[in-house]
Amino acid sequence: MNKHNQIMPRYRFSFLILIFLNIFCIELSAQNHAISVEKVKKLTQEACDYLDETNYEKSLKKSGIALQYAFDLKNDTLISRNYNIIGINFHDLGEINKAIFFYKKALFYAQRSNIVSLRMMITSNLGNLYFFEKKMYSTGITYYKESLKFGKQEKYLKEIAITNLNIVWSYFKIENYKAGLPYLQYINEHQNDLKGKSDDIALNFLNGMYYASVNDIVKANRFFVKAISSKSKDDKPDLAYAHLEYSKFLSKIGKHKEAYNNLVIYNQLTNEMYSEEKLKNASVAGLNLELDEYKRQIEKIENEKTSQSQSLKKSRIIVILFILISFILLFLIVTLIKNIGLKKKHNLELLKAKEIAEEASVLKTQFISTISHELRTPLYGVVGITNMLLEEHKELSQSQHLSALKFSARYLLSLVNDILQINKIEENKVVLESLTFNISDEIMVIKNSLSFLSQKNNNKINVAIDADIPEYLIGDKLRLAQILMNLVSNALKFTKDGEVEIIVKLDKIEGRFYYLHFLIKDNGVGIAAVDQNKIFEKFVQVGRKDEDYQGTGLGLSIVKRLLGLFGSSITLESDLGAGTSFSFVIPFEYDPLKTKKIIENIEVDLTSSDIYKILIVEDNLINQLVTKKIIEKNNFVCQVVDDGFAALTILEKEQFDLILMDINMPLMNGFETTKRIRQLGVKTPVVALTAFDKDEITDEAISAGMNDIIVKPFEPVKLFKILNYLINEAKNAG
Repeated sequence: MNKHNQIMPRYRFSFLILIFLNIFCIELSAQNHAISVEKVKKLTQEACDYLDETNYEKSLKKSGIALQYAFDLKNDTLISRNYNIIGINFHDLGEINKAIFFYKKALFYAQRSNIVSLRMMITSNLGNLYFFEKKMYSTGITYYKESLKFGKQEKYLKEIAITNLNIVWSYFKIENYKAGLPYLQYINEHQNDLKGKSDDIALNFLNGMYYASVNDIVKANRFFVKAISSKSKDDKPDLAYAHLEYSKFLSKIGKHKEAYNNLVIYNQLTNEMYSEEKLKNASVAGLNLELDEYKRQIEKIENEKTSQSQSLKKSRIIVILFILISFILLFLIVTLIKNIGLKKKHNLELLKAKEIAEEASVLKTQFISTISHELRTPLYGVVGITNMLLEEHKELSQSQHLSALKFSARYLLSLVNDILQINKIEENKVVLESLTFNISDEIMVIKNSLSFLSQKNNNKINVAIDADIPEYLIGDKLRLAQILMNLVSNALKFTKDGEVEIIVKLDKIEGRFYYLHFLIKDNGVGIAAVDQNKIFEKFVQVGRKDEDYQGTGLGLSIVKRLLGLFGSSITLESDLGAGTSFSFVIPFEYDPLKTKKIIENIEVDLTSSDIYKILIVEDNLINQLVTKKIIEKNNFVCQVVDDGFAALTILEKEQFDLILMDINMPLMNGFETTKRIRQLGVKTPVVALTAFDKDEITDEAISAGMNDIIVKPFEPVKLFKILNYLINEAKNAG
């Protein structure tokens, strides 16, 4: 049964191909070479006639001779038609790969000749081959539809109808009745475009197949009966297929006896055709060698003609190129000799400039580091003593002088930090960290930190955070705080008797990353349009015409560069007198499992009833006083020494729970002192208490054996959190 199913479509579509061929073999266009063209037309027509008679040997001989003459005439239309005839011969003989080869050759020359009917026929032939022979259904249907695109003109109605019939049969064969229905409806509406009883049989049993698929028994039976009524021998392929489909339909509705009878008729018809096919295949064996020779001769003829037409052009081009290349080479040699000397001189200058630039960069970094250290050291004393005065003398809490002193010290500290920050970003020394944080808590800390500034200008800070944002996120909260601190403080400075809004919304979610949209909005003086492009540059300030706003002009430059590390950018909207809005989007990771694990490890209760003994190694007397006061205020026992040698001496006599170590000391610095402490076998935790930037000394501190680093000035809460953690860790380890 399967074998016969495979044979039927080949005969059916071979017949349709012959219909196309008979049409197009007559429509040969007139040429200037009348005698030679007429001779080729006659040979082509003879090849068509032999193909109709299934005399493949003579058809191939005639088409081969005609093809050679067509190449001599350079007639693309005749070349295409004869390639197509050869392709049909191989298609009928079952030589599928050869058929594809010649069909595609035919299609190439048909496109060059721009004969629409010829392109339709060849494209439809390829659709038949891919669908019914190679079982590549999608490719076959694509070729059919491509054929329809060519034939939208009225004079190609029959070709369009036949192609539509092919598409219907193809879709129905793979039981996609819904896709094939529009094409069936078209054929039913244009039956007059189909000529010949074979097409009537095909149309009738295709209608029967459709109505059988929608269970319309009456209509399906009527169309099947009409299809099998023809007894013509010429209709044998279609008639056999009609009996097969009718048998399937009868079996489906329970008429098994009638179904069997139709299946018997189908087998009789296919057996007759199968016998005929065996005769055809017998002649194929004797033709294979000759057919291969035809293919080789055709390719040789085509290649010779192509090479002849290009040889003169190539020779001229080669001569011209040779002359041009000779001049170019000569010019390049002369230029190269001159450039070698110039490049050597230029390279030496660049190398020297690079060395100078690198040396300048190192000196710049060293200078900034030294200046920041020398500024932070006295600032630590100023801030510390101011806090001590405010705590010990509560009556001075309202003193404007002390408040101004504390604010000035913090402002100077902020300036030092800004200069350090901008330098680190420029030298690509900033690396984003991944820390778990609560966005609401971080913003509230910023709000509280800027309360003095907001009160100074009688401003309010309003915070709005989207409820869809997770409670805990993972990212660099310190850099985020720097960005927000700069933007909010900037807004507060340029706003009086107004409001500053901090609005955070969830922008989008991509996998584990939540993209947060931040908006910092004020109703202050605003920024003129001409100034908006330059405010992100270093040391640039605008808006000082009426009042002297404090600032270095570094804040917005730092913001822009920090956002660049996050892969983000900042947007500015502002009008004079209408306020300013800054907005940006930063992605943060949300990982509930990782967050839960980190939160569980956080020490919630930092208070302790134990009294710990702390050794302070510090050479600056003011800093000794401030640090000792902070330590003793929290019920710790504290002892102070002036240098590293004194620290080593006292450690040989006494035991301490933790050592606070200054770095920049005379005689012996903090790193060397820590190394010697470790050499003594002392495992007491050592924390660097320094005015150096943390990133500058981290590697050396770890190498020396230090456990942590605290940068002066510091928040006492942070200090005691580290002290408690390290002391408890040391006790548990012991």
